[in-house]
Amino acid sequence: MRLDKYLKVSRLIKRRTVANEACDAGRVTVNGKVAKAGTEVKVGDKISISFGNKETNVEVLAIQETIHKEDASEMFRYI
Repeated sequence: MRLDKYLKVSRLIKRRTVANEACDAGRVTVNGKVAKAGTEVKVGDKISISFGNKETNVEVLAIQETIHKEDASEMFRYI
């Protein structure tokens, strides 16, 4: 699954356009490398998102095309 879509589906970022802009600005890394919006995300990958002075680090636990809002937090684990 594309990184920008994963961020939106997992509710780490609310909108795909915002996720796309964050990737283009270099604020998202996958496994320690700056990632573009089209980067493929796999189970076990570690994603880091920087917004201002806040940084969020998560590990991908599952990949699903659609998911209910209540279950979205099961797709990742905070590190």
